Amino acid sequence: MCRSIKQLRSSEVPATPEEIEAAARQFVRKVSGYRQPSRRNEAAFEQAILDITAATEKLLNDLVTPAQKSV
Repeated sequence: MCRSIKQLRSSEVPATPEEIEAAARQFVRKVSGYRQPSRRNEAAFEQAILDITAATEKLLNDLVTPAQKSV
């Protein structure tokens, strides 16, 4: 699922907020089946993007890399 979403975790270059939001938007599009939601569903669509963006940012910030384990 969502094979075109690129990996955002990198030990060298952190993902930008724009990359995280784009991945969240693509995920919501895939799950919902809508590229562009109707006006009736737009609020739910955009809220899901915000929620997934926040969860992704938290995940990326909380992940421990092998180099961090020894610190």
